[in-house]
Amino acid sequence: MPASPIRKLVPYAEQAKAKGRTVYHLNIGQPDIKTPEVVIDRIKNLERTVIEYSHSAGFQSYREGLAKYYNGFGVSVDHDDIMVTTGGSEALIFAMQTCFNPGDEIIIPEPFYANYNGFSTTTGVKVVPVTAKIEDGFALPPISEFEKLITPNTKGILICNPGNPTGYLYSKEELETLRDIVKEHDLFLFSDEVYREFCYDGAVPHSALQLEGIENNVVVIDSVSKRYSMCGARVGALVTKNKEVINMALKFGQARLSPPTFGQIAGEAALDTPASYFTDVVDEYVERRDITVDGLNKIDGVTCPKPSGAFYAIAKLPIDNADKFCQWLLEEFEYENQTVMLAPATGFYASKGLGTQEVRLAYVLNKEALSKAVICLEKALEQYPGKVSASQTEAVHSN
Repeated sequence: MPASPIRKLVPYAEQAKAKGRTVYHLNIGQPDIKTPEVVIDRIKNLERTVIEYSHSAGFQSYREGLAKYYNGFGVSVDHDDIMVTTGGSEALIFAMQTCFNPGDEIIIPEPFYANYNGFSTTTGVKVVPVTAKIEDGFALPPISEFEKLITPNTKGILICNPGNPTGYLYSKEELETLRDIVKEHDLFLFSDEVYREFCYDGAVPHSALQLEGIENNVVVIDSVSKRYSMCGARVGALVTKNKEVINMALKFGQARLSPPTFGQIAGEAALDTPASYFTDVVDEYVERRDITVDGLNKIDGVTCPKPSGAFYAIAKLPIDNADKFCQWLLEEFEYENQTVMLAPATGFYASKGLGTQEVRLAYVLNKEALSKAVICLEKALEQYPGKVSASQTEAVHSN
Protein backbone atom coordinates (compact mmCIF):
# COMPACT_ATOMS: atom_id res chain seq x y z
CA MET A 1 0.00 0.00 0.00
CA PRO A 2 1.32 3.47 -0.85
CA ALA A 3 1.81 5.98 1.96
CA SER A 4 -0.57 8.93 1.94
CA PRO A 5 1.16 12.14 0.80
CA ILE A 6 -1.46 13.94 2.86
CA ARG A 7 -0.57 12.23 6.14
CA LYS A 8 2.97 10.85 5.81
CA LEU A 9 4.59 14.03 7.13
CA VAL A 10 2.54 14.02 10.35
CA PRO A 11 5.51 12.94 12.56
CA TYR A 12 7.48 15.99 11.37
CA ALA A 13 4.51 18.27 12.09
CA GLU A 14 4.26 16.78 15.58
CA GLN A 15 7.96 17.46 16.15
CA ALA A 16 7.53 21.06 14.99
CA LYS A 17 4.64 21.53 17.41
CA ALA A 18 6.71 20.00 20.20
CA LYS A 19 9.21 22.82 19.57
CA GLY A 20 6.40 25.30 20.20
CA ARG A 21 5.84 26.23 16.57
CA THR A 22 2.46 27.04 15.06
CA VAL A 23 1.82 24.73 12.11
CA TYR A 24 -0.71 25.84 9.51
CA HIS A 25 -2.26 22.65 8.19
CA LEU A 26 -2.86 23.16 4.47
CA ASN A 27 -2.09 19.50 3.82
CA ILE A 28 -5.50 17.99 4.52
CA GLY A 29 -9.09 18.78 3.58
CA GLN A 30 -10.42 19.05 7.11
CA PRO A 31 -12.63 22.16 7.08
CA ASP A 32 -13.03 24.31 10.16
CA ILE A 33 -16.55 25.16 8.96
CA LYS A 34 -19.16 24.31 11.57
CA THR A 35 -21.30 21.23 11.00
CA PRO A 36 -24.96 22.28 10.40
CA GLU A 37 -26.89 22.89 13.61
CA VAL A 38 -29.63 20.47 12.54
CA VAL A 39 -27.05 17.67 12.70
CA ILE A 40 -25.65 18.61 16.10
CA ASP A 41 -29.16 19.00 17.51
CA ARG A 42 -30.19 15.59 16.18
CA ILE A 43 -27.19 13.89 17.79
CA LYS A 44 -27.65 15.73 21.09
CA ASN A 45 -31.31 14.78 21.30
CA LEU A 46 -30.95 11.19 20.15
CA GLU A 47 -33.41 8.90 21.91
CA ARG A 48 -32.42 5.29 21.29
CA THR A 49 -32.11 2.39 23.67
CA VAL A 50 -30.25 0.21 21.14
CA ILE A 51 -27.67 1.23 18.53
CA GLU A 52 -28.65 -1.39 15.99
CA TYR A 53 -27.40 -2.51 12.61
CA SER A 54 -29.03 -0.92 9.61
CA HIS A 55 -29.84 -2.66 6.35
CA SER A 56 -26.55 -3.39 4.55
CA ALA A 57 -27.53 -0.79 1.95
CA GLY A 58 -28.31 1.75 4.67
CA PHE A 59 -31.49 2.84 6.41
CA GLN A 60 -34.29 3.10 3.86
CA SER A 61 -35.46 6.45 5.23
CA TYR A 62 -31.97 7.87 4.65
CA ARG A 63 -31.76 6.46 1.13
CA GLU A 64 -35.18 7.92 0.35
CA GLY A 65 -33.95 11.29 1.63
CA LEU A 66 -30.84 11.03 -0.53
CA ALA A 67 -32.96 10.21 -3.60
CA LYS A 68 -34.99 13.36 -2.95
CA TYR A 69 -31.75 15.34 -2.67
CA TYR A 70 -30.52 14.06 -6.06
CA ASN A 71 -33.91 14.62 -7.67
CA GLY A 72 -33.60 18.23 -6.49
CA PHE A 73 -30.83 18.95 -9.00
CA GLY A 74 -32.23 16.99 -11.92
CA VAL A 75 -31.03 13.45 -11.29
CA SER A 76 -33.77 10.84 -11.54
CA VAL A 77 -33.00 8.09 -9.02
CA ASP A 78 -34.91 6.32 -6.28
CA HIS A 79 -33.73 4.78 -3.02
CA ASP A 80 -33.05 1.41 -4.66
CA ASP A 81 -30.38 3.11 -6.81
CA ILE A 82 -28.44 4.14 -3.70
CA MET A 83 -26.22 2.21 -1.34
CA VAL A 84 -24.98 3.94 1.81
CA THR A 85 -21.31 3.27 2.51
CA THR A 86 -18.68 3.89 5.16
CA GLY A 87 -17.46 7.12 3.62
CA GLY A 88 -16.98 7.83 -0.06
CA SER A 89 -13.83 5.72 0.15
CA GLU A 90 -15.76 2.51 0.69
CA ALA A 91 -18.14 3.44 -2.12
CA LEU A 92 -15.24 3.63 -4.56
CA ILE A 93 -13.65 0.43 -3.27
CA PHE A 94 -16.98 -1.41 -3.62
CA ALA A 95 -17.40 0.01 -7.12
CA MET A 96 -13.96 -1.22 -8.15
CA GLN A 97 -14.54 -4.65 -6.59
CA THR A 98 -17.92 -4.91 -8.31
CA CYS A 99 -17.14 -3.63 -11.79
CA PHE A 100 -13.56 -4.87 -12.30
CA ASN A 101 -11.48 -7.99 -11.99
CA PRO A 102 -7.88 -7.94 -10.75
CA GLY A 103 -5.68 -6.80 -13.63
CA ASP A 104 -8.36 -4.65 -15.26
CA GLU A 105 -7.37 -1.09 -16.07
CA ILE A 106 -8.99 2.23 -15.16
CA ILE A 107 -7.98 5.52 -16.78
CA ILE A 108 -7.76 8.48 -14.39
CA PRO A 109 -6.81 12.08 -15.23
CA GLU A 110 -3.84 13.01 -13.05
CA PRO A 111 -3.15 14.63 -10.66
CA PHE A 112 -5.86 12.79 -8.76
CA TYR A 113 -6.89 12.16 -5.15
CA ALA A 114 -3.94 10.25 -3.74
CA ASN A 115 -6.01 7.49 -2.15
CA TYR A 116 -7.19 6.34 -5.58
CA ASN A 117 -3.78 4.66 -5.71
CA GLY A 118 -4.53 2.88 -2.44
CA PHE A 119 -8.01 1.83 -3.54
CA SER A 120 -6.68 0.40 -6.79
CA THR A 121 -3.97 -1.49 -4.90
CA THR A 122 -6.61 -2.89 -2.54
CA THR A 123 -8.72 -4.17 -5.43
CA GLY A 124 -5.95 -5.26 -7.82
CA VAL A 125 -6.98 -2.71 -10.44
CA LYS A 126 -4.29 -1.02 -12.54
CA VAL A 127 -4.38 2.78 -12.72
CA VAL A 128 -3.56 4.15 -16.16
CA PRO A 129 -2.98 7.92 -15.88
CA VAL A 130 -3.76 10.55 -18.50
CA THR A 131 -1.99 13.75 -17.57
CA ALA A 132 -3.75 17.09 -17.13
CA LYS A 133 -1.33 20.01 -17.28
CA ILE A 134 -1.00 22.93 -14.91
CA GLU A 135 -0.42 25.15 -17.95
CA ASP A 136 -4.00 24.34 -19.04
CA GLY A 137 -5.41 24.87 -15.56
CA PHE A 138 -5.79 21.06 -15.27
CA ALA A 139 -8.58 20.92 -17.86
CA LEU A 140 -9.66 17.51 -19.15
CA PRO A 141 -6.93 16.18 -21.47
CA PRO A 142 -7.92 15.82 -25.14
CA ILE A 143 -10.06 12.76 -25.77
CA SER A 144 -7.40 11.58 -28.23
CA GLU A 145 -5.12 11.09 -25.22
CA PHE A 146 -7.72 8.78 -23.65
CA GLU A 147 -8.05 6.85 -26.92
CA LYS A 148 -4.32 6.13 -26.97
CA LEU A 149 -4.56 4.42 -23.59
CA ILE A 150 -7.49 2.11 -24.22
CA THR A 151 -6.59 -1.59 -24.37
CA PRO A 152 -8.63 -4.80 -24.10
CA ASN A 153 -8.06 -4.55 -20.33
CA THR A 154 -9.54 -1.05 -20.05
CA LYS A 155 -12.81 -1.29 -18.17
CA GLY A 156 -13.43 2.22 -16.85
CA ILE A 157 -12.63 5.90 -16.41
CA LEU A 158 -12.60 7.70 -13.05
CA ILE A 159 -13.01 11.45 -12.61
CA CYS A 160 -13.39 13.75 -9.59
CA ASN A 161 -15.70 16.69 -10.29
CA PRO A 162 -15.04 19.28 -8.90
CA GLY A 163 -11.55 17.95 -8.54
CA ASN A 164 -9.34 17.05 -5.63
CA PRO A 165 -6.45 18.07 -5.75
CA THR A 166 -6.85 20.68 -8.53
CA GLY A 167 -10.21 22.31 -7.83
CA TYR A 168 -10.99 22.04 -11.55
CA LEU A 169 -14.68 21.79 -12.52
CA TYR A 170 -15.46 19.85 -15.70
CA SER A 171 -17.81 21.60 -18.10
CA LYS A 172 -20.89 19.97 -19.57
CA GLU A 173 -19.05 19.74 -22.89
CA GLU A 174 -16.10 17.93 -21.31
CA LEU A 175 -18.45 15.43 -19.66
CA GLU A 176 -20.17 14.85 -22.98
CA THR A 177 -16.85 14.01 -24.64
CA LEU A 178 -16.29 11.46 -21.88
CA ARG A 179 -19.77 10.09 -22.42
CA ASP A 180 -19.01 9.46 -26.08
CA ILE A 181 -15.84 7.48 -25.39
CA VAL A 182 -17.53 5.56 -22.56
CA LYS A 183 -20.38 4.64 -24.88
CA GLU A 184 -18.13 3.72 -27.80
CA HIS A 185 -15.99 1.34 -25.73
CA ASP A 186 -18.68 0.27 -23.22
CA LEU A 187 -16.68 1.41 -20.20
CA PHE A 188 -17.77 2.29 -16.69
CA LEU A 189 -17.60 5.97 -15.77
CA PHE A 190 -16.95 6.48 -12.07
CA SER A 191 -17.60 10.07 -10.99
CA ASP A 192 -16.48 11.25 -7.56
CA GLU A 193 -18.82 14.18 -6.86
CA VAL A 194 -18.30 14.81 -3.15
CA TYR A 195 -17.53 18.54 -3.65
CA ARG A 196 -20.63 19.29 -5.73
CA GLU A 197 -21.84 22.12 -3.48
CA PHE A 198 -18.59 24.04 -3.71
CA CYS A 199 -18.51 25.80 -7.08
CA TYR A 200 -17.45 29.42 -7.53
CA ASP A 201 -17.78 32.48 -9.74
CA GLY A 202 -21.12 31.36 -11.18
CA ALA A 203 -19.83 27.91 -12.19
CA VAL A 204 -22.49 25.20 -12.33
CA PRO A 205 -21.70 21.53 -11.58
CA HIS A 206 -22.99 18.80 -13.89
CA SER A 207 -23.42 15.26 -12.60
CA ALA A 208 -22.41 12.22 -14.63
CA LEU A 209 -25.85 10.86 -13.70
CA GLN A 210 -27.33 13.50 -16.03
CA LEU A 211 -25.51 12.15 -19.09
CA GLU A 212 -27.92 10.54 -21.53
CA GLY A 213 -27.24 7.20 -23.19
CA ILE A 214 -24.84 5.74 -20.60
CA GLU A 215 -27.18 5.37 -17.62
CA ASN A 216 -26.01 1.80 -16.93
CA ASN A 217 -22.33 2.79 -17.22
CA VAL A 218 -22.29 5.56 -14.60
CA VAL A 219 -21.44 5.05 -10.94
CA VAL A 220 -21.37 8.15 -8.74
CA ILE A 221 -19.37 8.32 -5.52
CA ASP A 222 -20.68 10.67 -2.86
CA SER A 223 -20.06 11.61 0.77
CA VAL A 224 -21.29 13.84 3.59
CA SER A 225 -17.73 14.56 4.75
CA LYS A 226 -17.05 17.87 3.02
CA ARG A 227 -20.60 18.86 2.03
CA TYR A 228 -21.67 19.25 5.66
CA SER A 229 -18.23 19.43 7.29
CA MET A 230 -18.81 15.97 8.77
CA CYS A 231 -15.58 14.16 7.90
CA GLY A 232 -15.71 12.01 11.03
CA ALA A 233 -19.23 10.71 10.36
CA ARG A 234 -17.75 8.30 7.78
CA VAL A 235 -20.85 8.09 5.62
CA GLY A 236 -20.93 8.11 1.84
CA ALA A 237 -22.97 6.63 -0.98
CA LEU A 238 -22.68 4.65 -4.18
CA VAL A 239 -25.31 5.79 -6.70
CA THR A 240 -26.08 4.07 -9.99
CA LYS A 241 -29.02 3.16 -12.22
CA ASN A 242 -27.32 -0.16 -12.97
CA LYS A 243 -29.22 -2.71 -10.87
CA GLU A 244 -26.62 -5.42 -11.44
CA VAL A 245 -23.93 -3.16 -9.98
CA ILE A 246 -26.10 -2.27 -6.98
CA ASN A 247 -26.94 -5.92 -6.31
CA MET A 248 -23.32 -7.04 -6.53
CA ALA A 249 -22.02 -4.13 -4.42
CA LEU A 250 -24.58 -5.09 -1.79
CA LYS A 251 -22.81 -8.44 -1.36
CA PHE A 252 -19.66 -6.57 -0.35
CA GLY A 253 -21.86 -4.45 1.89
CA GLN A 254 -23.28 -7.52 3.55
CA ALA A 255 -19.75 -8.75 4.25
CA ARG A 256 -19.07 -5.60 6.30
CA LEU A 257 -22.61 -5.84 7.78
CA SER A 258 -23.78 -2.21 7.73
CA PRO A 259 -22.62 1.38 7.45
CA PRO A 260 -22.31 3.39 10.71
CA THR A 261 -25.63 3.92 12.47
CA PHE A 262 -24.65 7.23 14.11
CA GLY A 263 -23.24 8.50 10.83
CA GLN A 264 -26.45 7.70 8.99
CA ILE A 265 -28.55 9.44 11.64
CA ALA A 266 -26.33 12.50 11.22
CA GLY A 267 -26.42 12.23 7.42
CA GLU A 268 -30.20 12.03 7.34
CA ALA A 269 -30.48 15.05 9.62
CA ALA A 270 -28.08 16.94 7.36
CA LEU A 271 -30.54 16.67 4.48
CA ASP A 272 -32.58 19.36 6.26
CA THR A 273 -29.67 21.82 6.17
CA PRO A 274 -31.01 25.20 4.96
CA ALA A 275 -29.78 26.53 1.62
CA SER A 276 -28.40 29.61 3.40
CA TYR A 277 -25.76 27.36 5.00
CA PHE A 278 -24.23 26.57 1.60
CA THR A 279 -24.49 30.17 0.43
CA ASP A 280 -22.50 31.31 3.45
CA VAL A 281 -19.98 28.47 3.13
CA VAL A 282 -19.37 29.10 -0.58
CA ASP A 283 -18.88 32.84 0.05
CA GLU A 284 -16.37 31.97 2.78
CA TYR A 285 -14.45 29.57 0.55
CA VAL A 286 -14.27 32.11 -2.27
CA GLU A 287 -12.63 34.59 0.10
CA ARG A 288 -10.26 31.90 1.38
CA ARG A 289 -9.42 30.81 -2.15
CA ASP A 290 -8.64 34.35 -3.25
CA ILE A 291 -6.41 35.00 -0.22
CA THR A 292 -4.50 31.78 -0.88
CA VAL A 293 -4.31 31.62 -4.67
CA ASP A 294 -3.88 35.34 -5.35
CA GLY A 295 -1.29 35.52 -2.59
CA LEU A 296 0.67 32.60 -4.03
CA ASN A 297 0.63 34.01 -7.54
CA LYS A 298 2.21 37.24 -6.25
CA ILE A 299 5.25 35.27 -5.08
CA ASP A 300 8.09 35.26 -7.61
CA GLY A 301 8.28 31.96 -9.53
CA VAL A 302 4.98 30.52 -8.25
CA THR A 303 2.16 29.38 -10.54
CA CYS A 304 -1.24 28.47 -9.11
CA PRO A 305 -4.34 28.14 -11.34
CA LYS A 306 -7.49 29.54 -9.70
CA PRO A 307 -9.88 26.68 -8.82
CA SER A 308 -13.55 26.78 -9.84
CA GLY A 309 -14.64 24.29 -7.20
CA ALA A 310 -13.78 22.21 -4.11
CA PHE A 311 -11.26 23.82 -1.74
CA TYR A 312 -7.91 22.67 -3.07
CA ALA A 313 -5.29 24.13 -5.34
CA ILE A 314 -2.10 22.84 -6.92
CA ALA A 315 0.81 25.27 -6.95
CA LYS A 316 4.04 24.95 -8.89
CA LEU A 317 6.96 26.29 -6.87
CA PRO A 318 10.55 27.24 -7.78
CA ILE A 319 12.01 24.29 -5.86
CA ASP A 320 14.08 21.22 -6.64
CA ASN A 321 11.88 18.63 -4.92
CA ALA A 322 8.43 19.00 -3.32
CA ASP A 323 8.89 16.10 -0.91
CA LYS A 324 12.14 17.56 0.41
CA PHE A 325 10.66 21.05 0.59
CA CYS A 326 7.57 19.95 2.54
CA GLN A 327 9.75 18.07 5.04
CA TRP A 328 12.19 20.99 5.29
CA LEU A 329 9.29 23.33 6.13
CA LEU A 330 8.51 21.24 9.19
CA GLU A 331 12.02 20.21 10.25
CA GLU A 332 14.12 23.30 9.67
CA PHE A 333 12.07 26.35 8.72
CA GLU A 334 10.22 28.81 10.92
CA TYR A 335 9.09 32.38 10.46
CA GLU A 336 8.04 34.13 13.66
CA ASN A 337 7.74 30.65 15.18
CA GLN A 338 5.31 29.55 12.45
CA THR A 339 5.49 27.11 9.56
CA VAL A 340 3.24 25.43 7.01
CA MET A 341 2.34 21.81 6.33
CA LEU A 342 1.70 21.00 2.67
CA ALA A 343 1.08 17.84 0.68
CA PRO A 344 3.75 17.13 -1.96
CA ALA A 345 2.00 16.63 -5.29
CA THR A 346 4.16 13.67 -6.33
CA GLY A 347 1.71 11.44 -4.46
CA PHE A 348 -1.18 12.73 -6.57
CA TYR A 349 0.37 11.46 -9.81
CA ALA A 350 0.69 7.89 -11.04
CA SER A 351 3.33 8.82 -13.62
CA LYS A 352 6.78 8.72 -12.08
CA GLY A 353 8.62 12.02 -12.03
CA LEU A 354 5.55 14.27 -12.27
CA GLY A 355 4.60 16.74 -9.57
CA THR A 356 8.21 17.14 -8.42
CA GLN A 357 7.82 20.91 -8.12
CA GLU A 358 4.15 20.95 -7.16
CA VAL A 359 2.29 20.96 -3.86
CA ARG A 360 -1.36 20.65 -2.97
CA LEU A 361 -2.90 23.18 -0.62
CA ALA A 362 -6.28 22.93 1.10
CA TYR A 363 -7.63 26.41 1.88
CA VAL A 364 -9.76 25.17 4.77
CA LEU A 365 -8.37 27.41 7.53
CA ASN A 366 -9.73 30.79 8.60
CA LYS A 367 -8.71 33.81 6.55
CA GLU A 368 -6.22 35.17 9.08
CA ALA A 369 -4.44 31.81 9.26
CA LEU A 370 -4.34 31.54 5.46
CA SER A 371 -2.85 35.04 5.14
CA LYS A 372 -0.13 34.13 7.63
CA ALA A 373 0.49 30.80 5.88
CA VAL A 374 1.03 32.56 2.53
CA ILE A 375 3.55 34.93 4.15
CA CYS A 376 5.33 31.91 5.68
CA LEU A 377 5.57 30.28 2.26
CA GLU A 378 6.95 33.44 0.71
CA LYS A 379 9.63 33.64 3.41
CA ALA A 380 10.34 29.92 3.10
CA LEU A 381 10.91 30.16 -0.65
CA GLU A 382 13.40 32.97 -0.03
CA GLN A 383 15.40 30.75 2.35
CA TYR A 384 15.01 27.25 0.91
CA PRO A 385 18.44 25.82 -0.06
CA GLY A 386 16.93 23.96 -3.01
CA LYS A 387 15.33 26.98 -4.67
CA VAL A 388 15.72 26.97 -8.47
CA SER A 389 15.57 29.64 -11.15
CA ALA A 390 12.94 29.88 -13.89
CA SER A 391 15.28 28.21 -16.40
CA GLN A 392 16.00 25.40 -13.96
CA THR A 393 12.27 25.00 -13.36
CA GLU A 394 11.74 24.42 -17.06
CA ALA A 395 14.55 21.86 -17.08
CA VAL A 396 13.02 19.97 -14.14
CA HIS A 397 9.59 20.07 -15.83
CA SER A 398 11.04 18.80 -19.13
CA ASN A 399 12.78 15.89 -17.43
